[in-house]
Amino acid sequence: MTMQRVEPGGPQPQPPPEARLIGLTTAAWVAQALNVVAALGVADHLADGPRTVDELAAAVGADGPSLYRVLRVLADVEVVAELDGRRFALAELGEPLRRDAPVSLRAWAEMAGAPFHMQALTDLVGAVRTGEPAFERVHGRQAFDWLRDHPAEWALLNDAMTGASSPAVAEVLTAYDFSAAGTVIDVGGGHGVLLAALLQAHPHLHGVVYDLPEVVAGAAPRLDGAGVGARASAVGGDFFRSVPTGADVHVLANIIHDWDDDRAVRILANCRAALNPGGRVLLGEALLPDGPGPSLAKLVDLEMLVMGTGRQRSEVDYRALFRRAGLELVGIGPSNPMYSVVEAVVGRG
Repeated sequence: MTMQRVEPGGPQPQPPPEARLIGLTTAAWVAQALNVVAALGVADHLADGPRTVDELAAAVGADGPSLYRVLRVLADVEVVAELDGRRFALAELGEPLRRDAPVSLRAWAEMAGAPFHMQALTDLVGAVRTGEPAFERVHGRQAFDWLRDHPAEWALLNDAMTGASSPAVAEVLTAYDFSAAGTVIDVGGGHGVLLAALLQAHPHLHGVVYDLPEVVAGAAPRLDGAGVGARASAVGGDFFRSVPTGADVHVLANIIHDWDDDRAVRILANCRAALNPGGRVLLGEALLPDGPGPSLAKLVDLEMLVMGTGRQRSEVDYRALFRRAGLELVGIGPSNPMYSVVEAVVGRG
């Protein structure tokens, strides 16, 4: 047998299918390695420059040889760079793992590999066989109910969602033309991160952040800290029952994807009933393509299958959902690689 010669710097042969498939199946191992460095805060200790693995281990309270085995895996995927003498430096891809990064994904990386999340993910096959959420099958309760009784995991999930989605969602929603609006309500707006960004970007707007009472209790300090407290308020309530009246625009960022069609329609119908005449509903969501093609939203949709009864939707799906709620989809607004603004008005027919 004659071996094929590969010239240095020339095209490399494609690995055989079995090697590529094994690579795909080990993605969870990389996720766990990222969980380790996120939970230990390794990136924060590399922010000022390279350090030896022993220095890092002492700083984060880890076993040096074991930490080295994790870091060299992450060097292969360019999260860190391995230097001489078992020293490591933070690579560009690893910068978001810092707690103080402009867009920090440290909590996201920790949550993705956390036991409560990984345990649910292992029953994806059960969810596919039965149509039942994997989280509920594994943990015995619906995700939101279970998380409320586990405050550490609940806080981690909230921090993860804030870091992973809030900046990208805020980017598309703040780019929307709010010139004709006076008041906006951020429905399911949590601690007011998005509302603060909207009011900062549009100084003529007044706003309300609306969420469960125990959630919006933390909104006022954030709104005040963003310098928009005089134009904002926080209201507690249940969007399945009603939504506050008096707004020209209702914004729902990553809310509708959490729910099945019937409950999603209930939320949207409550928004329609509360809107001022001529008002609009804006969703910030990761859209599925209407046909074949790669999309991050497809992976997010698997997360929805694991965690509950929600799902990602396409433009066609949203058109049908709005119709049931008495709304009409009028367009897809500003978009970025992750999120799009889906715009609806009160139905015209």
